[in-house]
Amino acid sequence: MTTVGYELKRLSSKNIVSPKGFKAAGIHCGIKHKKKDLALLVSEVPASVAGVFTTNAIQAAPLNVTKEVVYNSKKMQAIIVNSGNANACTGKQGIADAYEMQQLAAKKLDIEPFLIGVASTGVIGEVMKMDPVRTGVEKLELSNSLENAIDFSQAILTTDTVMKNTAYSTIIDGKEVLIAGTAKGSGMIEPNMATMLGFITTDANIESHVLQQALSEITDLTFNAITVDGDTSTNDTVLVMANGLAGNDSLTTLHPDWSNFYNVLKAVCEDLAKSIARDGEGATKLIEVEVEGAVSDGEARKIAKTVVGSPLVKTAVFGCDANWGRIIAAVGYSGATVDPNKISIKIGNALMVEHGEPVPFSEEELIQILKANEVKISVSLEQGNGYGLAWGCDLTYDYVQINASYRS
Repeated sequence: MTTVGYELKRLSSKNIVSPKGFKAAGIHCGIKHKKKDLALLVSEVPASVAGVFTTNAIQAAPLNVTKEVVYNSKKMQAIIVNSGNANACTGKQGIADAYEMQQLAAKKLDIEPFLIGVASTGVIGEVMKMDPVRTGVEKLELSNSLENAIDFSQAILTTDTVMKNTAYSTIIDGKEVLIAGTAKGSGMIEPNMATMLGFITTDANIESHVLQQALSEITDLTFNAITVDGDTSTNDTVLVMANGLAGNDSLTTLHPDWSNFYNVLKAVCEDLAKSIARDGEGATKLIEVEVEGAVSDGEARKIAKTVVGSPLVKTAVFGCDANWGRIIAAVGYSGATVDPNKISIKIGNALMVEHGEPVPFSEEELIQILKANEVKISVSLEQGNGYGLAWGCDLTYDYVQINASYRS
């Protein structure tokens, strides 16, 4: 059955365990002082898997373990996650501890270790406290309840102020397919992936290599289009598990309902990416930068990311200062092809620059636009058909305070 024109549907009542065949748990085991810090996500059956990881040359031990599962096993049935300790830059002991976490989860679930991914987030350079992990794994009680989904989402957080969850449904071969996601990320965010963990579940039937292609493409448009502070972490990971329990025919790019699946997966990733940008450490506003008329989509995204990542732009937005000079300067140093005489800039609906010339504007109107929780900056270049979006947040006094005392 082809579902031409079917609208994707966001599901406010659904969560990471809503797709068929998934269960989760999250507890406080003692890695952190009080908050939940150990989580487990499990599929009833081995699932197709896709993953994207940090481009930082320094990569945490859990990434090595998880990459083996994604690239060698090409199936995943469970993910064990801890917060409070990144298990990064911890040498041979860190690798041993990551493998032990994999083994502990395998023993608890009575499945093969090569079907289990490992993810960690928190302080870099401290050896993992394994005794709390060992006892904690035994205490994890899996369920597909809303409470357990919330526990999982809370247990992966560090400096985040809110959980980040989303879910959508679509129709494939006449069957309802769900895709849901949860993520963490607040600071050290400059993806080419960022201090960011993202976990996505779906009951769609799709082979791993097809899923990987889709996730890689979508990541460039979503997770790699956000920035908080320009720092790229050692632990960034996004994983998608697709267990096929919805019962649709196996998806490929030639499947008549491929666009339904692709668009829903993109919607989940975009929601999570924007939630991370909105929750940047100390942030008060989400900033969206839209660039049109670039030489290519890639150059448009480069410009958008440069503008939204500019500390001067971010502080201007925080201070409700309509300083468009900072925006056009960032466009200029982005490295993309631009003609200064063709650049137009808007903040919200207010035109600031047209074809390189300043346009009179109302300071009072711009202050109200910049006071909003979400601020949109639009840049038009008239160089081609390239289009791109990027998201970030304002830079506040609280960002400095949070990161000046992170280890303490």
